[in-house]
Amino acid sequence: MPRYLIERSCPPLSDEELATAAQRSIAISDQLGITWIKSYYSAKDGKFYCEYEAPNADLLYEHARLGEFPIDRVYPIDVVVDPAMFR
Repeated sequence: MPRYLIERSCPPLSDEELATAAQRSIAISDQLGITWIKSYYSAKDGKFYCEYEAPNADLLYEHARLGEFPIDRVYPIDVVVDPAMFR
């Protein structure tokens, strides 16, 4: 399954807001047949970076629309580089 990195501009969220958004994201992901892998947040930049598996990028935009999540850009992940590969 193809993987993507999503860039989202978002102000900091409280623990409760984050939990609510995460539960909504999981439910919508299940409906659309995509998988949320993990996310990172940079407070300095006010951005979330979220990794997903999806058949295509259009489903990620639909996920964002249904969940009312901001979405700046979607980057396809072509190669995963891990330090363990070179040890």
